[in-house]
Amino acid sequence: MDSSPARAYGVFKPVGHMVVSFPTAAQADDGMAALQALNLPEQDVRRYTDREMLAQIDQDLRQASPVAAVGQELNLVKAHQALAERGYHWLVVRVDSDEAARNAADALKAAGAERAQLYGRFIIEELIEHAADLPQVSESPDRGLDAQTPSGREAERAQIRPAPAQGNGTPQPER
Repeated sequence: MDSSPARAYGVFKPVGHMVVSFPTAAQADDGMAALQALNLPEQDVRRYTDREMLAQIDQDLRQASPVAAVGQELNLVKAHQALAERGYHWLVVRVDSDEAARNAADALKAAGAERAQLYGRFIIEELIEHAADLPQVSESPDRGLDAQTPSGREAERAQIRPAPAQGNGTPQPER
């Protein structure tokens, strides 16, 4: 996989890829193992630490075109920032079909993934649902993303499902 991230209007938008967030590095390791078990080629996966994602986000926010605010790209960058600031790690996974994306998302959720967003040309689809998620409501460039939490903020997701204790890659049970 090309190590330079795909961009639209100056912000991260890897069309044909899933962007997957994990509360811990250990869970991201488990996610890599889950993808290997699906025989996904290693070159189709790019891993980002929390610090690497924050550096990319800082660059995106500096380079963002005003057009990026029309869609949800800029809101997604800000949502990723909220999670990366809390130590989340990331896998960006190239997928060839919706079915491959759903299979990978199922395996990644079992490995502890919080989110798996499939980037299409016009739509960015959330592939992981949690029992505690609230029904989705409208999103807009002004309102931002609907994080499906009581406050509507992505940062609250990390509080609802905190990372497991260090050294234990097992996700906490959902509330």
